[in-house]
Amino acid sequence: MLRLWHFCMKALLLSLMRGRFLRVCIKGGTAIRQIVTAKSANRARPELSKPTPWKKEMKKNWPLYVLCLPAIVFVCIFSYGPMAGLVMAFQDYKPWLGIGGSEWIGLQNFARIFEYKESMEAIVNTLIIAVAKIIVGMIVPIIMAILLSEIRNIGVKKSVQTLVYLPHFLSWVTVAGMMIDILGLEGGVNHVLTQVFGMEPVFFLGDPELFRPTVIISDLWKSFGFGMIVYLATITGIDPSYYEAAEIDGATRRQQILHVTLPCMLPMIIVIATLSLGNILDAGFDQIFNLYNPLVYSTGDIIDTYVYRSSLLNGQYGFGTAVGLFKSGISLVLIVVSYRLAYKYANYKIF
Repeated sequence: MLRLWHFCMKALLLSLMRGRFLRVCIKGGTAIRQIVTAKSANRARPELSKPTPWKKEMKKNWPLYVLCLPAIVFVCIFSYGPMAGLVMAFQDYKPWLGIGGSEWIGLQNFARIFEYKESMEAIVNTLIIAVAKIIVGMIVPIIMAILLSEIRNIGVKKSVQTLVYLPHFLSWVTVAGMMIDILGLEGGVNHVLTQVFGMEPVFFLGDPELFRPTVIISDLWKSFGFGMIVYLATITGIDPSYYEAAEIDGATRRQQILHVTLPCMLPMIIVIATLSLGNILDAGFDQIFNLYNPLVYSTGDIIDTYVYRSSLLNGQYGFGTAVGLFKSGISLVLIVVSYRLAYKYANYKIF
């Protein structure tokens, strides 16, 4: 009986010690695993690089900075240097007195912008022409890109794409010369109107009511090919499985365009539309300058051409600088707003 009691006590003691030993082993193993995990995590975590001093950075990458130096000098001379002349916007600038000797008149030049009839006409014309160009220049490329994407013949598709993209590379001097010859009183269009239809000749570039549509259509003909390429690239990047699923569900080509193509193009459309807001005061100086004449100043004169005439031709340098600064300030605000909208609604970010 005593032996049985000793045996039971020994077995109980061993079981308790074994349980304690197991608990110690478990706790030790857990601690070891935590230490190993922490060390491995610290080893896998990339060390944050300390900022390199600029002297060491310059010494390390000096060839790259030397390559950038001509561009930096060019920008400083031709972009930032002329900004000193903005002082003329607040002066009654006289060339023979210079910036230092001209009378300071404050904001009088800016007030004159809203007093002159010609300056207000230039602002209104700029808004009308620029907004019409933006709207038409977005709708037509989208339609053409969708139609071109539906062409299955690769040869025809590439030929049409090249033909509509080619005018983008022509300068406005060349295009304006062609338009003057074609749309003049003795041009090809008036020859058809008079000889075939028996109509009176139409002076497209001399009629104030026809000048704006002529400018908008000619700008569309020259530039819509570039926009079409952008949208066509967007359509090419759409996953073909979307069209396959739509076709299995019985969708027609028209329904596939409405419910697959256009929704997939929407982010790019939003980006281009918002970024176009920055150009709402840029109606195209090169085009207007090469096409307009005194007969169409009331509907064709824009801010840029008005600044050119008032400052360089009429000698009102201070007033012309004020008009240009007024336009640049509004354009800067619109560009900032457009980039913010593009980032908010299309997750498009440049900087």
